[in-house]
Amino acid sequence: MGVVFLSCALSPGQQADTPTGQPAAAPKANVTDSKSLFVRWADFYRQDWWGTAASSPAPARRGLPSPLDSPPFPNSDWSYGGSPVIGEPDSNSYPLMTAINRAGSRTKIYGWVDPTLNFSTSSHSNAPEANDVYSNRFEMNQFVLYAERLPDSVQRDHIDWGYHLTALYGTDYRYTIAKGYLSGQLLNGHHQYGFDPTLEYVDVYIPQVAQGLNLRLGRFISVPGIEAQLAPNNYIFSHSLLYAIDPFTDTGLMATVKLNDQWLVQLGITGGHDVALWTSDAKPSGTACLSYTTESVNDNFYTCANGINNGKYAYNNLQQYDATWYHKFSKTVHMATETWYMYERDVPALGGNIQPETGANAAYCLAGEQRCTAPEYALVNFLQKELSVHDFLSFRSDFLDDKKGQRTGYATRYSENTIMWCHWMGTTVQLRPELRFERAWDRKAYDNGRQHNQLTVASDLIFHF
Repeated sequence: MGVVFLSCALSPGQQADTPTGQPAAAPKANVTDSKSLFVRWADFYRQDWWGTAASSPAPARRGLPSPLDSPPFPNSDWSYGGSPVIGEPDSNSYPLMTAINRAGSRTKIYGWVDPTLNFSTSSHSNAPEANDVYSNRFEMNQFVLYAERLPDSVQRDHIDWGYHLTALYGTDYRYTIAKGYLSGQLLNGHHQYGFDPTLEYVDVYIPQVAQGLNLRLGRFISVPGIEAQLAPNNYIFSHSLLYAIDPFTDTGLMATVKLNDQWLVQLGITGGHDVALWTSDAKPSGTACLSYTTESVNDNFYTCANGINNGKYAYNNLQQYDATWYHKFSKTVHMATETWYMYERDVPALGGNIQPETGANAAYCLAGEQRCTAPEYALVNFLQKELSVHDFLSFRSDFLDDKKGQRTGYATRYSENTIMWCHWMGTTVQLRPELRFERAWDRKAYDNGRQHNQLTVASDLIFHF
Protein backbone atom coordinates (compact mmCIF):
# COMPACT_ATOMS: atom_id res chain seq x y z
CA MET A 1 0.00 0.00 0.00
CA GLY A 2 2.81 2.39 0.84
CA VAL A 3 4.40 1.82 -2.58
CA VAL A 4 1.13 2.56 -4.34
CA PHE A 5 0.59 5.73 -2.38
CA LEU A 6 4.14 6.90 -3.04
CA SER A 7 3.53 6.47 -6.76
CA CYS A 8 0.34 8.49 -6.36
CA ALA A 9 2.04 11.29 -4.47
CA LEU A 10 4.75 11.64 -7.09
CA SER A 11 2.31 11.69 -10.03
CA PRO A 12 1.67 14.85 -12.07
CA GLY A 13 -1.35 16.89 -11.72
CA GLN A 14 -16.05 12.12 -11.38
CA GLN A 15 -19.51 12.09 -12.48
CA ALA A 16 -18.84 12.55 -8.80
CA ASP A 17 -15.16 11.58 -8.55
CA THR A 18 -15.06 10.81 -4.83
CA PRO A 19 -17.61 8.78 -2.91
CA THR A 20 -20.05 11.29 -1.38
CA GLY A 21 -22.37 8.99 0.54
CA GLN A 22 -22.26 6.82 3.60
CA PRO A 23 -19.71 4.25 2.35
CA ALA A 24 -17.20 6.85 3.51
CA ALA A 25 -19.45 8.39 6.19
CA ALA A 26 -19.59 5.39 8.47
CA PRO A 27 -20.21 6.06 12.16
CA LYS A 28 -16.97 6.63 14.03
CA ALA A 29 -15.83 3.45 15.72
CA ASN A 30 -14.95 3.46 19.42
CA VAL A 31 -11.23 2.73 19.23
CA THR A 32 -8.72 2.85 22.06
CA ASP A 33 -5.43 4.64 21.41
CA SER A 34 -3.47 2.11 23.48
CA LYS A 35 -4.28 -0.61 20.96
CA SER A 36 -2.08 -1.21 17.93
CA LEU A 37 -3.01 0.27 14.55
CA PHE A 38 -4.19 -3.05 13.14
CA VAL A 39 -6.28 -3.89 16.20
CA ARG A 40 -7.96 -0.45 16.00
CA TRP A 41 -8.53 -1.04 12.28
CA ALA A 42 -10.12 -4.43 12.95
CA ASP A 43 -12.27 -2.89 15.71
CA PHE A 44 -13.75 -0.44 13.20
CA TYR A 45 -14.95 -3.29 10.96
CA ARG A 46 -16.23 -5.35 13.88
CA GLN A 47 -18.30 -2.45 15.20
CA ASP A 48 -19.45 -1.46 11.70
CA TRP A 49 -20.58 -4.95 10.70
CA TRP A 50 -22.25 -5.75 14.02
CA GLY A 51 -23.91 -2.35 14.36
CA THR A 52 -22.20 -1.36 17.62
CA ALA A 53 -20.34 1.73 16.37
CA ALA A 54 -21.27 4.98 18.07
CA SER A 55 -23.29 7.30 15.86
CA SER A 56 -23.21 11.08 15.84
CA PRO A 57 -25.62 13.69 14.46
CA ALA A 58 -24.99 14.80 10.90
CA PRO A 59 -23.38 18.25 10.66
CA ALA A 60 -25.36 21.10 9.16
CA ARG A 61 -25.27 21.58 5.40
CA ARG A 62 -25.97 24.67 3.34
CA GLY A 63 -28.59 24.32 0.65
CA LEU A 64 -31.43 22.00 -0.26
CA PRO A 65 -31.85 18.72 1.64
CA SER A 66 -30.33 15.55 0.21
CA PRO A 67 -32.87 13.63 -1.91
CA LEU A 68 -31.43 10.11 -1.43
CA ASP A 69 -30.36 7.73 1.32
CA SER A 70 -26.71 6.77 1.19
CA PRO A 71 -26.29 3.96 1.89
CA PRO A 72 -27.70 2.11 0.19
CA PHE A 73 -27.29 4.41 -2.84
CA PRO A 74 -23.82 5.55 -3.95
CA ASN A 75 -24.63 9.25 -3.52
CA SER A 76 -27.04 11.23 -1.36
CA ASP A 77 -27.23 14.22 -3.77
CA TRP A 78 -27.95 14.56 -7.48
CA SER A 79 -24.39 14.49 -8.71
CA TYR A 80 -22.34 16.84 -10.86
CA GLY A 81 -18.68 16.56 -11.80
CA GLY A 82 -15.65 18.81 -11.55
CA SER A 83 -16.27 20.00 -7.97
CA PRO A 84 -17.12 18.85 -4.46
CA VAL A 85 -20.78 19.35 -3.58
CA ILE A 86 -20.84 23.04 -2.58
CA GLY A 87 -22.48 23.43 0.83
CA GLU A 88 -21.94 19.76 1.79
CA PRO A 89 -19.87 19.22 4.98
CA ASP A 90 -17.03 16.73 5.06
CA SER A 91 -18.44 14.34 7.65
CA ASN A 92 -16.74 11.25 6.24
CA SER A 93 -14.78 8.95 8.50
CA TYR A 94 -12.97 5.94 7.08
CA PRO A 95 -11.68 2.72 8.67
CA LEU A 96 -8.00 3.42 8.02
CA MET A 97 -8.06 7.06 9.15
CA THR A 98 -10.12 6.19 12.23
CA ALA A 99 -7.47 3.64 13.16
CA ILE A 100 -4.61 6.09 12.48
CA ASN A 101 -5.86 9.20 14.30
CA ARG A 102 -9.55 8.73 15.12
CA ALA A 103 -10.43 10.60 11.89
CA GLY A 104 -9.11 13.77 13.48
CA SER A 105 -7.45 15.38 10.44
CA ARG A 106 -8.83 17.05 7.33
CA THR A 107 -6.37 15.16 5.14
CA LYS A 108 -7.65 11.62 4.71
CA ILE A 109 -6.20 8.46 3.23
CA TYR A 110 -8.67 5.78 2.20
CA GLY A 111 -9.72 3.54 -0.66
CA TRP A 112 -11.04 0.11 -1.60
CA VAL A 113 -10.34 -3.17 -3.32
CA ASP A 114 -12.79 -4.41 -5.96
CA PRO A 115 -12.43 -8.04 -7.11
CA THR A 116 -14.90 -9.26 -9.74
CA LEU A 117 -16.15 -12.47 -11.34
CA ASN A 118 -18.04 -12.91 -14.61
CA PHE A 119 -19.48 -15.74 -16.68
CA SER A 120 -20.27 -14.92 -20.32
CA THR A 121 -21.62 -16.51 -23.49
CA SER A 122 -18.60 -14.93 -25.20
CA SER A 123 -15.31 -16.79 -24.93
CA HIS A 124 -12.79 -14.30 -26.36
CA SER A 125 -13.95 -10.85 -25.17
CA ASN A 126 -16.96 -9.15 -23.59
CA ALA A 127 -16.25 -5.83 -25.38
CA PRO A 128 -17.80 -3.34 -25.77
CA GLU A 129 -19.10 -4.23 -22.31
CA ALA A 130 -17.30 -2.45 -19.49
CA ASN A 131 -15.70 -2.93 -17.07
CA ASP A 132 -15.57 -6.73 -17.21
CA VAL A 133 -14.12 -6.77 -20.73
CA TYR A 134 -12.24 -10.05 -20.10
CA SER A 135 -14.72 -12.92 -20.35
CA ASN A 136 -15.17 -15.80 -17.91
CA ARG A 137 -12.65 -14.97 -15.26
CA PHE A 138 -11.96 -13.75 -11.75
CA GLU A 139 -9.85 -10.59 -11.62
CA MET A 140 -8.97 -7.49 -9.64
CA ASN A 141 -10.74 -4.59 -11.34
CA GLN A 142 -9.66 -1.89 -8.91
CA PHE A 143 -7.25 -1.43 -6.03
CA VAL A 144 -7.56 2.28 -5.27
CA LEU A 145 -5.85 4.55 -2.76
CA TYR A 146 -7.03 8.13 -2.21
CA ALA A 147 -5.35 11.00 -0.41
CA GLU A 148 -7.54 14.09 -0.16
CA ARG A 149 -8.43 17.23 1.71
CA LEU A 150 -11.86 18.70 0.97
CA PRO A 151 -12.36 22.47 1.11
CA ASP A 152 -14.89 23.66 3.68
CA SER A 153 -17.68 24.93 1.43
CA VAL A 154 -20.31 25.21 4.17
CA GLN A 155 -18.77 28.36 5.67
CA ARG A 156 -18.95 31.74 3.89
CA ASP A 157 -16.16 33.52 5.82
CA HIS A 158 -12.87 32.68 4.14
CA ILE A 159 -11.22 31.15 1.10
CA ASP A 160 -10.39 27.49 1.62
CA TRP A 161 -8.58 24.85 -0.36
CA GLY A 162 -8.32 21.10 -0.92
CA TYR A 163 -6.58 18.54 -3.05
CA HIS A 164 -7.00 15.00 -4.30
CA LEU A 165 -4.53 12.29 -5.36
CA THR A 166 -5.53 8.88 -6.70
CA ALA A 167 -3.56 5.71 -7.33
CA LEU A 168 -5.49 3.05 -9.26
CA TYR A 169 -4.22 -0.43 -10.08
CA GLY A 170 -6.16 -3.19 -11.82
CA THR A 171 -7.81 -4.11 -15.08
CA ASP A 172 -9.92 -0.93 -14.95
CA TYR A 173 -6.90 1.25 -15.65
CA ARG A 174 -7.87 0.90 -19.34
CA TYR A 175 -10.99 2.99 -18.61
CA THR A 176 -9.10 5.85 -16.99
CA ILE A 177 -5.79 5.92 -18.89
CA ALA A 178 -5.02 9.11 -20.83
CA LYS A 179 -2.42 9.51 -23.54
CA GLY A 180 0.74 10.83 -21.91
CA TYR A 181 -0.08 9.52 -18.41
CA LEU A 182 1.80 6.18 -18.40
CA SER A 183 -0.34 5.25 -21.43
CA GLY A 184 2.25 2.95 -23.01
CA GLN A 185 1.00 0.17 -20.69
CA LEU A 186 -2.20 0.02 -22.74
CA LEU A 187 -1.52 1.66 -26.11
CA ASN A 188 1.76 -0.15 -26.76
CA GLY A 189 1.95 -3.01 -24.27
CA HIS A 190 -1.77 -3.97 -24.19
CA HIS A 191 -1.32 -5.06 -20.57
CA GLN A 192 -4.30 -6.60 -18.81
CA TYR A 193 -3.28 -4.97 -15.50
CA GLY A 194 -1.91 -1.50 -15.12
CA PHE A 195 -1.46 1.59 -12.92
CA ASP A 196 -2.97 5.03 -13.48
CA PRO A 197 -2.78 8.27 -11.44
CA THR A 198 -6.43 8.88 -12.29
CA LEU A 199 -7.24 12.04 -10.33
CA GLU A 200 -4.63 14.67 -9.47
CA TYR A 201 -6.04 18.12 -8.74
CA VAL A 202 -6.25 21.10 -6.40
CA ASP A 203 -9.51 22.78 -5.33
CA VAL A 204 -9.81 26.43 -4.29
CA TYR A 205 -13.14 27.45 -2.75
CA ILE A 206 -14.09 31.16 -2.83
CA PRO A 207 -17.27 31.83 -0.80
CA GLN A 208 -17.61 35.50 -1.77
CA VAL A 209 -18.74 34.67 -5.34
CA ALA A 210 -22.52 34.11 -5.45
CA GLN A 211 -23.27 31.19 -3.08
CA GLY A 212 -19.78 29.77 -3.56
CA LEU A 213 -17.21 29.25 -6.33
CA ASN A 214 -14.94 26.21 -6.61
CA LEU A 215 -11.92 26.24 -8.91
CA ARG A 216 -10.45 22.84 -9.79
CA LEU A 217 -7.04 22.66 -11.47
CA GLY A 218 -5.44 19.40 -12.59
CA ARG A 219 -6.64 16.06 -13.92
CA PHE A 220 -10.25 15.15 -13.10
CA ILE A 221 -13.12 12.94 -14.27
CA SER A 222 -14.84 14.20 -17.43
CA VAL A 223 -17.67 16.31 -16.03
CA PRO A 224 -21.07 15.06 -17.30
CA GLY A 225 -22.74 11.71 -16.77
CA ILE A 226 -24.48 9.41 -14.29
CA GLU A 227 -21.67 6.86 -14.14
CA ALA A 228 -18.09 7.32 -13.00
CA GLN A 229 -14.82 5.44 -13.30
CA LEU A 230 -14.45 4.70 -9.59
CA ALA A 231 -16.44 1.63 -8.56
CA PRO A 232 -18.31 2.86 -5.43
CA ASN A 233 -19.82 5.81 -7.33
CA ASN A 234 -22.02 3.64 -9.57
CA TYR A 235 -25.43 2.05 -9.20
CA ILE A 236 -24.36 -1.12 -11.07
CA PHE A 237 -21.04 -2.97 -11.27
CA SER A 238 -20.88 -3.17 -15.08
CA HIS A 239 -21.27 0.00 -17.11
CA SER A 240 -23.64 1.09 -19.84
CA LEU A 241 -22.52 1.03 -23.46
CA LEU A 242 -22.94 4.80 -23.37
CA TYR A 243 -20.33 5.07 -20.63
CA ALA A 244 -17.88 2.62 -22.22
CA ILE A 245 -17.13 4.90 -25.19
CA ASP A 246 -17.46 8.45 -23.85
CA PRO A 247 -14.61 10.60 -22.43
CA PHE A 248 -12.98 9.46 -19.19
CA THR A 249 -10.65 12.16 -17.81
CA ASP A 250 -9.72 15.75 -18.66
CA THR A 251 -6.81 17.96 -17.61
CA GLY A 252 -7.34 21.68 -17.13
CA LEU A 253 -9.32 24.20 -15.08
CA MET A 254 -13.00 23.90 -14.09
CA ALA A 255 -14.97 26.69 -12.38
CA THR A 256 -18.20 25.72 -10.57
CA VAL A 257 -20.47 28.52 -9.31
CA LYS A 258 -23.46 27.91 -7.06
CA LEU A 259 -25.77 30.77 -8.01
CA ASN A 260 -28.39 29.78 -5.43
CA ASP A 261 -29.86 26.61 -3.96
CA GLN A 262 -31.35 25.58 -7.30
CA TRP A 263 -29.01 26.83 -10.05
CA LEU A 264 -25.38 25.91 -10.69
CA VAL A 265 -23.10 26.94 -13.59
CA GLN A 266 -19.80 25.43 -14.72
CA LEU A 267 -17.21 26.74 -17.19
CA GLY A 268 -13.92 25.05 -17.99
CA ILE A 269 -10.91 24.99 -20.27
CA THR A 270 -9.04 21.71 -20.79
CA GLY A 271 -6.53 20.16 -23.17
CA GLY A 272 -9.17 17.83 -24.63
CA HIS A 273 -10.31 14.40 -23.59
CA ASP A 274 -8.04 11.63 -22.31
CA VAL A 275 -4.77 13.38 -23.20
CA ALA A 276 -2.05 15.04 -21.13
CA LEU A 277 -1.33 18.69 -21.86
CA TRP A 278 2.17 17.86 -23.12
CA THR A 279 1.01 15.52 -25.92
CA SER A 280 0.60 16.56 -29.56
CA ASP A 281 -3.12 15.67 -29.38
CA ALA A 282 -3.87 18.28 -26.71
CA LYS A 283 -5.77 21.34 -27.87
CA PRO A 284 -7.71 24.09 -26.01
CA SER A 285 -11.23 22.79 -25.42
CA GLY A 286 -14.19 24.36 -23.66
CA THR A 287 -16.73 22.90 -21.26
CA ALA A 288 -19.99 24.59 -20.20
CA CYS A 289 -22.63 23.04 -17.93
CA LEU A 290 -25.88 24.16 -16.31
CA SER A 291 -27.62 22.37 -13.43
CA TYR A 292 -31.12 23.07 -12.10
CA THR A 293 -32.77 21.38 -9.12
CA THR A 294 -36.43 21.88 -8.28
CA GLU A 295 -37.31 23.27 -4.85
CA SER A 296 -38.87 19.92 -3.92
CA VAL A 297 -35.52 18.23 -4.80
CA ASN A 298 -37.54 15.64 -6.74
CA ASP A 299 -35.97 16.63 -10.10
CA ASN A 300 -32.58 17.71 -11.37
CA PHE A 301 -31.60 18.67 -14.93
CA TYR A 302 -27.91 18.79 -15.85
CA THR A 303 -26.74 19.70 -19.37
CA CYS A 304 -23.19 20.01 -20.67
CA ALA A 305 -21.25 20.84 -23.82
CA ASN A 306 -18.00 19.04 -23.13
CA GLY A 307 -14.52 19.28 -24.70
CA ILE A 308 -15.64 21.61 -27.48
CA ASN A 309 -13.07 22.66 -30.12
CA ASN A 310 -12.86 22.36 -33.91
CA GLY A 311 -13.64 18.65 -33.66
CA LYS A 312 -10.84 17.53 -36.00
CA TYR A 313 -9.63 13.98 -35.54
CA ALA A 314 -7.13 13.41 -32.73
CA TYR A 315 -6.87 10.94 -29.87
CA ASN A 316 -10.40 10.86 -28.34
CA ASN A 317 -11.13 14.40 -29.51
CA LEU A 318 -14.85 13.85 -28.94
CA GLN A 319 -17.32 16.70 -29.22
CA GLN A 320 -19.87 15.76 -26.57
CA TYR A 321 -23.32 17.24 -25.88
CA ASP A 322 -24.85 15.61 -22.80
CA ALA A 323 -28.12 15.90 -20.84
CA THR A 324 -29.06 14.15 -17.60
CA TRP A 325 -32.40 14.06 -15.77
CA TYR A 326 -32.81 12.72 -12.24
CA HIS A 327 -36.34 12.15 -10.90
CA LYS A 328 -37.52 10.96 -7.50
CA PHE A 329 -40.89 9.20 -7.57
CA SER A 330 -41.08 8.51 -3.83
CA LYS A 331 -38.86 8.08 -0.79
CA THR A 332 -37.64 4.72 -2.09
CA VAL A 333 -37.91 4.95 -5.91
CA HIS A 334 -35.98 7.20 -8.28
CA MET A 335 -34.55 7.15 -11.79
CA ALA A 336 -31.65 8.67 -13.66
CA THR A 337 -31.70 9.22 -17.44
CA GLU A 338 -28.86 10.38 -19.67
CA THR A 339 -28.52 11.00 -23.38
CA TRP A 340 -25.67 12.30 -25.49
CA TYR A 341 -24.53 13.04 -29.03
CA MET A 342 -20.80 12.86 -29.89
CA TYR A 343 -18.73 13.17 -33.05
CA GLU A 344 -15.26 13.64 -34.49
CA ARG A 345 -14.47 15.18 -37.88
CA ASP A 346 -11.96 13.89 -40.47
CA VAL A 347 -11.65 10.40 -38.98
CA PRO A 348 -9.47 8.10 -41.16
CA ALA A 349 -11.43 5.58 -43.21
CA LEU A 350 -11.19 1.88 -42.43
CA GLY A 351 -8.96 0.32 -45.11
CA GLY A 352 -7.92 3.75 -46.37
CA ASN A 353 -4.46 5.23 -46.88
CA ILE A 354 -4.42 7.26 -43.64
CA GLN A 355 -3.19 5.47 -40.52
CA PRO A 356 -5.42 6.05 -37.45
CA GLU A 357 -4.03 7.00 -34.05
CA THR A 358 -2.59 4.18 -31.95
CA GLY A 359 -5.35 2.99 -29.66
CA ALA A 360 -8.16 4.56 -31.70
CA ASN A 361 -10.37 3.00 -34.37
CA ALA A 362 -10.87 4.08 -37.97
CA ALA A 363 -14.40 4.76 -39.28
CA TYR A 364 -16.65 2.97 -41.78
CA CYS A 365 -16.66 5.84 -44.28
CA LEU A 366 -18.42 5.81 -47.64
CA ALA A 367 -16.64 4.10 -50.53
CA GLY A 368 -13.84 6.31 -51.88
CA GLU A 369 -13.66 8.55 -48.79
CA GLN A 370 -10.31 8.81 -47.02
CA ARG A 371 -11.83 10.68 -44.06
CA CYS A 372 -15.34 11.29 -42.76
CA THR A 373 -17.31 12.57 -39.77
CA ALA A 374 -18.07 9.84 -37.23
CA PRO A 375 -21.12 10.46 -34.99
CA GLU A 376 -22.65 8.44 -32.15
CA TYR A 377 -25.96 8.69 -30.29
CA ALA A 378 -26.84 7.07 -26.97
CA LEU A 379 -29.53 6.90 -24.29
CA VAL A 380 -29.55 5.17 -20.89
CA ASN A 381 -32.04 4.92 -18.03
CA PHE A 382 -31.47 3.66 -14.47
CA LEU A 383 -34.46 2.81 -12.25
CA GLN A 384 -33.75 2.23 -8.53
CA LYS A 385 -35.84 0.76 -5.71
CA GLU A 386 -34.59 1.03 -2.13
CA LEU A 387 -35.42 -2.13 -0.17
CA SER A 388 -33.72 -1.24 3.10
CA VAL A 389 -30.78 0.75 4.43
CA HIS A 390 -28.61 -2.17 3.27
CA ASP A 391 -30.23 -3.09 -0.07
CA PHE A 392 -31.47 -1.70 -3.36
CA LEU A 393 -32.35 -2.97 -6.81
CA SER A 394 -31.34 -1.24 -10.04
CA PHE A 395 -32.55 -1.86 -13.59
CA ARG A 396 -30.72 -0.29 -16.55
CA SER A 397 -31.75 -0.01 -20.19
CA ASP A 398 -29.24 1.31 -22.71
CA PHE A 399 -29.20 2.10 -26.45
CA LEU A 400 -26.18 3.10 -28.55
CA ASP A 401 -25.91 3.83 -32.27
CA ASP A 402 -22.24 3.83 -33.31
CA LYS A 403 -23.01 5.18 -36.78
CA LYS A 404 -19.54 4.74 -38.30
CA GLY A 405 -18.12 2.18 -35.86
CA GLN A 406 -15.38 4.57 -34.75
CA ARG A 407 -15.94 4.02 -31.01
CA THR A 408 -16.61 0.27 -30.78
CA GLY A 409 -15.01 -0.98 -34.02
CA TYR A 410 -18.38 -2.05 -35.45
CA ALA A 411 -20.92 0.19 -37.21
CA THR A 412 -24.11 -1.04 -35.57
CA ARG A 413 -26.90 -0.28 -33.14
CA TYR A 414 -26.65 -1.83 -29.67
CA SER A 415 -29.11 -2.41 -26.84
CA GLU A 416 -28.41 -3.56 -23.28
CA ASN A 417 -30.54 -4.44 -20.24
CA THR A 418 -29.17 -5.21 -16.78
CA ILE A 419 -30.72 -5.96 -13.39
CA MET A 420 -28.61 -5.76 -10.22
CA TRP A 421 -29.01 -6.18 -6.46
CA CYS A 422 -26.70 -4.22 -4.18
CA HIS A 423 -26.25 -5.43 -0.61
CA TRP A 424 -24.25 -3.64 2.09
CA MET A 425 -22.53 -5.25 5.06
CA GLY A 426 -22.39 -2.38 7.48
CA THR A 427 -21.09 0.65 5.58
CA THR A 428 -17.82 -0.84 4.38
CA VAL A 429 -18.57 -3.87 2.15
CA GLN A 430 -20.74 -3.97 -0.98
CA LEU A 431 -21.82 -7.02 -2.98
CA ARG A 432 -23.36 -6.31 -6.42
CA PRO A 433 -24.47 -9.38 -8.43
CA GLU A 434 -26.08 -8.71 -11.82
CA LEU A 435 -27.62 -10.32 -14.90
CA ARG A 436 -27.01 -8.58 -18.25
CA PHE A 437 -28.19 -9.17 -21.82
CA GLU A 438 -27.13 -7.12 -24.84
CA ARG A 439 -27.45 -7.24 -28.60
CA ALA A 440 -25.77 -5.79 -31.70
CA TRP A 441 -28.59 -5.35 -34.20
CA ASP A 442 -26.94 -4.69 -37.57
CA ARG A 443 -23.90 -6.98 -37.52
CA LYS A 444 -22.09 -9.39 -35.24
CA ALA A 445 -20.12 -7.25 -32.81
CA TYR A 446 -19.69 -9.42 -29.70
CA ASP A 447 -16.94 -11.94 -28.96
CA ASN A 448 -14.66 -10.17 -31.45
CA GLY A 449 -17.31 -10.14 -34.18
CA ARG A 450 -18.57 -13.71 -33.70
CA GLN A 451 -21.98 -13.09 -32.11
CA HIS A 452 -24.99 -10.77 -32.25
CA ASN A 453 -25.92 -11.38 -28.58
CA GLN A 454 -24.18 -11.62 -25.25
CA LEU A 455 -25.40 -12.78 -21.82
CA THR A 456 -23.27 -12.23 -18.73
CA VAL A 457 -23.71 -13.11 -15.06
CA ALA A 458 -21.31 -11.14 -12.92
CA SER A 459 -20.61 -9.60 -9.55
CA ASP A 460 -18.10 -7.44 -7.78
CA LEU A 461 -17.33 -7.02 -4.09
CA ILE A 462 -16.12 -3.64 -2.85
CA PHE A 463 -14.16 -3.66 0.41
CA HIS A 464 -13.64 -0.12 1.73
CA PHE A 465 -10.67 0.72 3.94
